[in-house]
Amino acid sequence: MNWIASTASFLEILLLLYVATIDIATRLIRNEICLALAFLGIVGQLAGPAQIAESLIAASILLLLLLVVYERRLIGGGDVKLLVALAIGLPLTGVVQLLTVTALAGGVLALVHLLMRLLPYPRLAPAGSSFVRRVYAVERWRHLRHAPLPFGVAIACGGISAVLSKGL
Repeated sequence: MNWIASTASFLEILLLLYVATIDIATRLIRNEICLALAFLGIVGQLAGPAQIAESLIAASILLLLLLVVYERRLIGGGDVKLLVALAIGLPLTGVVQLLTVTALAGGVLALVHLLMRLLPYPRLAPAGSSFVRRVYAVERWRHLRHAPLPFGVAIACGGISAVLSKGL
């Protein structure tokens, strides 16, 4: 793998870590990040136009399938655009790995949120509280109000796995 592809993969991983953090904090996935991930995916595949064509076809099919899921309100729009942006830079086997690891990580994420129901409701996390306590307090508050899961975290796990399988 050449240095351009390695740099693109490294930047993709950094952006995915950022996406996971921002999704926990705000439940939003910004368009600019998705565009940057798609661009980095294409740059990472400049070795062969056939690879880019395969990625674009796989991403298009994934987009159509995810739009059906989105219309049924089973997934958020930010999650759709993040998955498709990641698929643009992956070969077909990478897309399968992305979806598999994302599903597994999403299951773990859902299990954690279900287990939160058993935990006591925390008191407010005052200034100076640990980061973990503050995150727990906010997540528990969101959970009680039926807020959506930060599924960008699961997608980031799947994306990082797929990018690492390409190699740095």
